[in-house]
Amino acid sequence: MLFDLRSRGRRRTVQAVYLGLAILIGGGLVLFGVGTGSGNGGLLNAFGGGGSNQSQLINTAEKNALKQAQKNPSDPAAWAALETARYQNASSGSGFDQNTSTYTAAGKKELAKAMVAWQKYLSLTKNPRNDLAIFAGNAYATLGDYANSATAWEYATAADPNAAKPFVCLAMTAYAAQQTRKGDLAAAKAAALVPKASRKAITAQIDLAKTQPTAAQTAC
Repeated sequence: MLFDLRSRGRRRTVQAVYLGLAILIGGGLVLFGVGTGSGNGGLLNAFGGGGSNQSQLINTAEKNALKQAQKNPSDPAAWAALETARYQNASSGSGFDQNTSTYTAAGKKELAKAMVAWQKYLSLTKNPRNDLAIFAGNAYATLGDYANSATAWEYATAADPNAAKPFVCLAMTAYAAQQTRKGDLAAAKAAALVPKASRKAITAQIDLAKTQPTAAQTAC
């Protein structure tokens, strides 16, 4: 258990996790980007005006999380903290262009590193956290890896089966990855979860990914 503090390694892992949480709270971050329509995981606009101090804190959080993951490679919480820290780092400072609302080359490189942590975390748990699945869904879509993005969104839909947005994102990334059957099933579920008045617009949005895969990058 993560919160069994009898072990020194566990105590340090908890400290790393709480440091990450403190950064989230202090920086006014919004962890869940689902429903923002920005494709940016909800974190991208949270750093405006934060200056270099926030970037330094985030870099420190990533370094600490990496140390914990290296020290406790079988601890899923350590890899979860590393994915979170790297995702935050990619979404701030030089990693994200606030003027164009797009990731820079440096930001995409950091997203790729975050996905290394996600894959390691995924190998250690059968029930990944919803927020981490959302991070992965957004990150992979940004990187143009729609197949892995769809897989991440599948985990998000399993964690929150009554939310329409994860099914929309799953459908779009599945279509972008040319996984038609998966896209059809997710699209039908998304349509069933939204109000009747919104179904036509949602269907049109989802269908766009069939011919324009990059639409999946900005929709979620």
